[in-house]
Amino acid sequence: MSDGATTPSEGQDIDPVTLEILRNQLESVATEMGHVLIRGAYSPNIKERRDCSTALFDASGRMVAQAEHIPVHLGAMPDAVDSVLRADPKPGDVFILNDPFEGGTHLPDITLVSTIAPDDEVLGYAVSRAHHADVGGRSPGSMPPGAREIYEEGLRLPAVRLVDGGAPNEAVQDLIRANVRTPDEREADLRAQRAANARAEERIGELLEEHGSTLLEAFDAVIDYSRERVEAELDSLPDGTYRARDILEGDGVTDADIPIQVAVTVDGTAIAVDFAGTADQVAGNLNAPLSVAKSAVYFVVRAITDPDIPPNHGCYEPVSVSAPEGSVLNPRPPAAVVGGNVETSQRVMDVTLAALATAVPDVVPAGGQGTMNNLIIGDRTGEFTYYETIGGGFGARPGKDGMDGVQVGMTNTLNTPVEAMETAYPLRVERYALRPSSGGDGRYRGGLGIERTVTVETDATVSLLTERRRTAPAGIAGGADGATGENLVDGEPVPAKTSVDVEAGTTVCIRTPGGGGHGDPAQRDPAARERDRREGKVDDQ
Repeated sequence: MSDGATTPSEGQDIDPVTLEILRNQLESVATEMGHVLIRGAYSPNIKERRDCSTALFDASGRMVAQAEHIPVHLGAMPDAVDSVLRADPKPGDVFILNDPFEGGTHLPDITLVSTIAPDDEVLGYAVSRAHHADVGGRSPGSMPPGAREIYEEGLRLPAVRLVDGGAPNEAVQDLIRANVRTPDEREADLRAQRAANARAEERIGELLEEHGSTLLEAFDAVIDYSRERVEAELDSLPDGTYRARDILEGDGVTDADIPIQVAVTVDGTAIAVDFAGTADQVAGNLNAPLSVAKSAVYFVVRAITDPDIPPNHGCYEPVSVSAPEGSVLNPRPPAAVVGGNVETSQRVMDVTLAALATAVPDVVPAGGQGTMNNLIIGDRTGEFTYYETIGGGFGARPGKDGMDGVQVGMTNTLNTPVEAMETAYPLRVERYALRPSSGGDGRYRGGLGIERTVTVETDATVSLLTERRRTAPAGIAGGADGATGENLVDGEPVPAKTSVDVEAGTTVCIRTPGGGGHGDPAQRDPAARERDRREGKVDDQ
């Protein structure tokens, strides 16, 4: 089936119409959780940029429904729920965690896992994950380039009870406040996460009253349905092993290339992704926990299969992911990992897509910008911390130009509106525009990158975690590469990964990469070229 309608697996008693209704209701609950979190949050990073994700899990820890939020958040959530299950959760419990070695992604991403127990029996879990603008550590924003240990990156929380049987755990809340630079903001954002999770329990209780035990049957049926749909999609791919290799541009400690290597094996209804040959874990913070690598792979599988398949645990069951222990994609503690979530995840996605380009050439686009362009500005007194990922070029697609100035791959956030940014922080936006000619030429043009220039109006620390500053996003099928990015402080180039203390009046400029082109440039429609010139998407020549 390819029309998006849900059909129960053989042996399920639930009828198709009821199951389709329930599937949509469950997804609506996850989406409403996200709305509550975004509306209730205090920080612009969550309220404006929507750097957060929400999902529902069943009692055994399987994802049943998710909101369409951040891929790198959602794919790692099951490991976080597994950590909570080991702590013997009870009705009324809310667990907090951010430990990347226990199902977290990086320390700024704080996860709350709440039991759903409307009748004092745990039926499932409500999960929210949000990027908090500061969780302590060596530098404002908790994303220090050049960090060598996770201890430098901020407060690390295993799965502990933030709420115990309905009673807030004041000791844990005090611990968090004492270790972050903006405690009031953190407390407000955590309240928004708790409210989002509480809304899920309320809505599931209503659905239970409406549908009774059929609701729990639907958990299994929806997961089975998604698995069968994904298996059918994989079965249509040509069997074989497909390989690719790419690099990261240094780890913030050295500029040495870090190879990422993959072998993707399609075998009937299953797909195995093996990162043997990938670099050993590095001294800097581009190490990515295996949960992050799995997130990137899951995203790719979703990207090459039918997007109408309901996203849940069933989509993951046919997929296996392995990486050597002690490698940059499966590091041992206390490795620094904050950049692995935002930058290494992008490269894992890139290299996995590149491997599959041979299997599904009509689906895989040219290389996108391949970075989140992380910009962090804050002062050491704790007055403010600004964090943003900046969009860039999407790779050209078979039959279509790439998109300009968008978030690509493992992130799915918005930008911070100029008005909100200048209101909340001592920052002034001088320029915010597309970069002409940054998209790779081709029969179909790669998307354009962005230039964003900001004046810092107080003494502050500026941190950058970026990629694709010397290796361009690749064109495909004869298309040209996209432009590399560039970072400037007061007009002078600075490294891709750096942290600098600046004085009031300093200007920071981020020029993000463009996307690669697709197909022979000689075959580009002359009318499309004229339109590019007319719209200022290419420099006058």
